[in-house]
Amino acid sequence: MNTSLMFLEILVALAGLGILVGDLWTPDKHKKKLGYGAAAFLGILFLISFQVQVGNVKYAFGGMYILDSLAIFFKRVFLLAGGVVMLMAVEFTPKIKRGVSEFYALLLFALAGMMIAASAYDFSLLFVTLELITITFYILASYLRSETASLEAGVKYLILGALSSAVLVFGIALLFGSTSALSFLEITETLGQSSGSLASNPLAIAGAVLVFAGLAFKLAIFPFQFWAPDVYQGAPSPVTAFLAVGSKAAGMVLVLRVLFQALPSITLNWSAFLATLAIFTILYGNLAAIPQKNLKRMLGYSSIAQAGYLMMGIVAMSSAGASAILFYLVGYAVTVLSAFLTLTLCVNAIGSSEIKSLSGLMDRSPLLASTMILAMVSLAGIPPLVGFFGKFMLIQSVVESAPAGWGCLVVAAIIGVVASLYYYLGVVRAIIWDKSPNTELEKIQISTPSQALLYAGIFMMIYLGFFQNQVVEAAQNAASVFNF
Repeated sequence: MNTSLMFLEILVALAGLGILVGDLWTPDKHKKKLGYGAAAFLGILFLISFQVQVGNVKYAFGGMYILDSLAIFFKRVFLLAGGVVMLMAVEFTPKIKRGVSEFYALLLFALAGMMIAASAYDFSLLFVTLELITITFYILASYLRSETASLEAGVKYLILGALSSAVLVFGIALLFGSTSALSFLEITETLGQSSGSLASNPLAIAGAVLVFAGLAFKLAIFPFQFWAPDVYQGAPSPVTAFLAVGSKAAGMVLVLRVLFQALPSITLNWSAFLATLAIFTILYGNLAAIPQKNLKRMLGYSSIAQAGYLMMGIVAMSSAGASAILFYLVGYAVTVLSAFLTLTLCVNAIGSSEIKSLSGLMDRSPLLASTMILAMVSLAGIPPLVGFFGKFMLIQSVVESAPAGWGCLVVAAIIGVVASLYYYLGVVRAIIWDKSPNTELEKIQISTPSQALLYAGIFMMIYLGFFQNQVVEAAQNAASVFNF
């Protein structure tokens, strides 16, 4: 079975169980230490992951689990995001009345599911890992049981998530019925023996469409995006951050594996379909974000638009497009985690996630204000920050690889960037120019670990805007697993 390949995921899951056991002997006033310990442990695992060498592709569990450069790339992203979210959760614990340790443990179980998803090479493992991720998020989204918004977010995510899971498993069943296989490798070989035309295997086409629809829900791709704003607004801030970064990255790695490793013969005929979805997703996300007054809800619509930009790399159907997706995810993770850490600290001090509540933030905490400003500017795609270079790589991949007729996709992306300037810079305006009616606001106190993370976020947003080569090379190496 070669279970040693899963040692990172096993250690993360054991850490979650360890927190539940340690909670029995930890007084309430010291439960934060469990969160700090989990974050430090994830940081150690992140460093250990760089010692994992993938010269040849390795398999476990009869080929269901694959360890290649793409899997290692995403595992590192998940570990980094998980560590930041865990520290964010520690800052959020004053709002959790009961079950602090369980909150930490559920985050770790979700992280373990994401890491396994990066290595899923069989539809049965794909489904199980997605259920592990989504079931934990059902609970986490509604964790603030005393708040109606949180309960509503959990119920909406539960109902719509269950529907998407049903669609996904029905699609898997159709693919199994048409190919008699669940392994990505076996399905590729079976479909590759057919003519490759859309009419050659209609059952497989229907299954592929349903599988993509189930995965598109996780990414909030149009028209499966309707859950994102409500869940983002109602869920606890650390959970929203993990949804925005971890769940989206897990959905993207599964989409890449399904489209380009399990169903490449079908995907080649989907250029127009995928480009159309990307256009609608970009325009819907950016235009719907403009009138929003709540920052978490605005970031929910922004995440829809970001999924549209990521789709551009898929439309390109090239190594450049795949590597652009991976680089963009890294930049997006750094930016969004910085924004949500700032938001978590602000909500603790201000008690509101409304954009207007950020007025006077520059006077109360220049560090928080600077981090949020840079995050908004990076998300808007303004140079020289990492967000600009990520969008540039995606647009370049479409221009170089996609047919000339996809110029409309590039135009839609540019329109989306221009539209996003309004609502992103609206946050900047609230921070810098809008003045709070209360002129005697207290300074916001920030813990030492959070200060370190904020400075690291500022540094990475600027550094990756100027020096991208190392991350780009890692992304290109990870994308080399696809045969375009």
